[in-house]
Amino acid sequence: MTTMLDGCTPWPEVFVDRYWAVGHWRGNTLDNLLRGWALEYGPRTALVHGGTRLTYANLNRRVDRMAAGLRLRGLRPGQRVVVQLPNVPEFVLAVFALMRAGAVPVLCPVTHHAAEVSHVVRVTEAVGYVGPSTYQGYDHTAMAADIAAQGPFLRRVFTLEDPDPGAASPFGGGLSTDPSGCHYFPLGSIDAPPERAPVQSADQVAFFLLSGDTTTAPKLVPRTHNDYAYQARAAAELVSLTENDVYLAALPAAFTFALGGPGIVGTLSVGGTVVLAEDPEPTACLAVIQRERVTITSVESAVARHWLDVLPTSQADLSSLRLVQIGGAPLDRATAERVVGPEPGCRLQQVFGRAEGLLTLTRPADPDETVLTTQGRPLSPDDEIRIVDVDGKDVPDGEPGELLARGPYTVRGYYRAPDHNARSFTADGYFRTGALARRTPDGSLVVTGRIEHAPRHTDRGA
Repeated sequence: MTTMLDGCTPWPEVFVDRYWAVGHWRGNTLDNLLRGWALEYGPRTALVHGGTRLTYANLNRRVDRMAAGLRLRGLRPGQRVVVQLPNVPEFVLAVFALMRAGAVPVLCPVTHHAAEVSHVVRVTEAVGYVGPSTYQGYDHTAMAADIAAQGPFLRRVFTLEDPDPGAASPFGGGLSTDPSGCHYFPLGSIDAPPERAPVQSADQVAFFLLSGDTTTAPKLVPRTHNDYAYQARAAAELVSLTENDVYLAALPAAFTFALGGPGIVGTLSVGGTVVLAEDPEPTACLAVIQRERVTITSVESAVARHWLDVLPTSQADLSSLRLVQIGGAPLDRATAERVVGPEPGCRLQQVFGRAEGLLTLTRPADPDETVLTTQGRPLSPDDEIRIVDVDGKDVPDGEPGELLARGPYTVRGYYRAPDHNARSFTADGYFRTGALARRTPDGSLVVTGRIEHAPRHTDRGA
């Protein structure tokens, strides 16, 4: 079996061989892919956030310097670092820099607070934390200090802004080290001359995502360089993404829908431009679509309805928008028809996904009825899908049951969670998605809800 981080469940060797043989897995790490994209697309705009614009060359150079700065501050290959940032350029910089330094980012939504973050730090034994000093009134620096004081792991905190002396910092702002031995650094100071990056294997964990469960403490989803690079690349190909596309990341970048469905990573892989929005609030986002000539975005069904309600009074020019991906809770037909109506008048793509892997998507060439009423078909030809009854037996097409999946970008287990793995994965490696679904005659999936006994998901996967 492939060697992964201790506490992870690897893909069996027969599957590893298959995914390599057909070219899904290509042996390149995500941070090394960024290096190649910078060479190919250097002067093109990679990231936009408000008035900030970063070219591919500048993005890669800053990642190089931040990675060197992180190593200078004592981070070592294999160590885990929680990244809890909103949709700002520093999110992309920090994630790629940590990977280039050989560390493993743990992507945590900025809306999570002490209970979730302390759990994640404890399970991953994270030695570092990257976050805002304060965000939307919540004091992240004080939270990190409390977590550091409680346990032996967290020893380096990198804050997006220098804490306001005497306010955000629990130590009056003047100290870089607290009594527990935790060191504090402004993220902007993490800069050093680039050095040779450590050699890494693409079958190792690139980063952790958090499961979408809302009934239990979040579970850690280990995504490898090989599997995530494939997911983002395949999703980009499916929607015919090119260097002329402009992707609006309106949903949190810590969720896989915005990160790799094709999202941020898929857009960067083709030389397109990623526009980062910190809030999916419609007035601001519709203005950004007009200003940046956004061509593709991804939103949850509730956000889509909100945007559509505001659209008639916004007077925003959305003529550049060619595709809106909608995931999350099942989309009602009436809302689907509004998306493809006169305003905004773009193509709709329905998506179902989980942080654990599986993505199903309608295709651009699908009949309107399929696009309006289904969540499409699996992304990969090597995705294996089953729909089963309560006894685990396959049900006939058209009958509802629980959706199970395994494939080249669907994990085989959570990190350090044997009890959850016994419940959430079958003996032969299928992930129990917890979704109630049925299959149509053309092979499309209709996701209608959740299995009652399954943990409740936020559906932020897609």
